[in-house]
Amino acid sequence: MTNIAFIGAGNMNSAIISGLIKTGYDANKVMVSNPSPQKRQALAKELHIQETSDNLVATKFADFIVLGVKPHLIADVCQQISNEIDVTNKCFISVAAGCSIDTIEKALNQPCSVIRTMPNTPSQLGLGVSGIFSSEKTNQQQRELAEQLMSSVGITKWLDNEGEIDHIIAISGSGPAYFFLFMEAMEKQALSLGFSAQESRELVQQTALGAAQMVVENNISISQLRENVTSKGGTTQAALSTFIDGGLEQLVTKAMNSALHRAKEMAQNNS
Repeated sequence: MTNIAFIGAGNMNSAIISGLIKTGYDANKVMVSNPSPQKRQALAKELHIQETSDNLVATKFADFIVLGVKPHLIADVCQQISNEIDVTNKCFISVAAGCSIDTIEKALNQPCSVIRTMPNTPSQLGLGVSGIFSSEKTNQQQRELAEQLMSSVGITKWLDNEGEIDHIIAISGSGPAYFFLFMEAMEKQALSLGFSAQESRELVQQTALGAAQMVVENNISISQLRENVTSKGGTTQAALSTFIDGGLEQLVTKAMNSALHRAKEMAQNNS
């Protein structure tokens, strides 16, 4: 097994580490680096991985380094590493939005492989979606390890070009928040109808969970599922007509395009 280092112990790196260990990866082959001790030590205690406060120690330990720091910090972290360590033949994988492969390669300034991936927050439950794109320098073994890594927290989608990372952000990266907003609106209305806070939460979350599971377990189109529960002249049709008349589809399109535009702006600002 390849030694893997995780730079940063935030939610996403923590989720990936947990998923990796739970799927059988050797904990002795995994190290996490984080400046504050609480998160990294908690991970080390729970998952029996190695930990350090020093990014250089972690990078020397591994051939595969996962960059899980804020996008605006990645270039600085990479420069600090490359100024002190020979990273030739190492592979770096970024899980941050808005930081291009070109930016990372320039910061490292050494011949190495770089992979970008865009996971989403349900990865913390093993139900994530991750888009993956690799530089031309990446070999098959590195690609396979990247897929193993991200498959441990959900499904993966290899992308044909780096620009599609922004598309993944607009669909699944930001997507959970779209559903949270809709659920929040439903919860508020349930409260106004007299249900308690706990009852409102349970009614909304179980409805959302059931609807998602119906999509997972049925091969028919989502539009057909919608039609199947919409009786002509019934309550569901009345509600859906209100959504349609209010321009819901156009609003979703506009919102996702806003996310896409912002993702491109972030990439330019971090280049």
